[in-house]
Amino acid sequence: MSEPASISAGIAERYATAIFEIAKENNNLDGLETGINDLVAALADSADLRDLLSSPVVSRAEQEAAIAAVADKMGLDPVLKNSLGLMAQKRRLFVVPQLLTALHEALAEARGEVTADVASAKALTKTQLEKLSKTLSERVGKTVTINATVDEDLIGGLVVKVGSKMIDTSIRSKLNSLQNAMKEVG
Repeated sequence: MSEPASISAGIAERYATAIFEIAKENNNLDGLETGINDLVAALADSADLRDLLSSPVVSRAEQEAAIAAVADKMGLDPVLKNSLGLMAQKRRLFVVPQLLTALHEALAEARGEVTADVASAKALTKTQLEKLSKTLSERVGKTVTINATVDEDLIGGLVVKVGSKMIDTSIRSKLNSLQNAMKEVG
């Protein structure tokens, strides 16, 4: 991770922790999740909103007023609205996308859920996904949501990432291991 990206992630993580803890104390995790989902959709739909968050040309006061208007219009939870206002005052709105990701992860953790990134050479069938999800759930001890992608370079097999753990059963990695073993012998 590059230095600016790690700094942004650190900033987002601190804000996310504070927002999550406040929402948890207020027993409003559902309201927080609704607000996060609405913000994610708004960021995906609106180039103007994305520009507002990242533009150095827009002043602090203008960012604060604009984000407050957006939050009011969207009916965001007060904790989220106030946090966005504070972030505008501190010129930290550029980390909102990372903040939303961190909040999603915190909410999933609170519900006992985890996301597994699965790459396969061919698209997995619904049955295969269900079986894999069940197996991973048993191993991890949490409900597993699978984020499946196709990577034809794998040739066959799977690459599964759950948290900090990675299981690579792809033919590509086995061929690479064999190639390295052959280099050592010869």
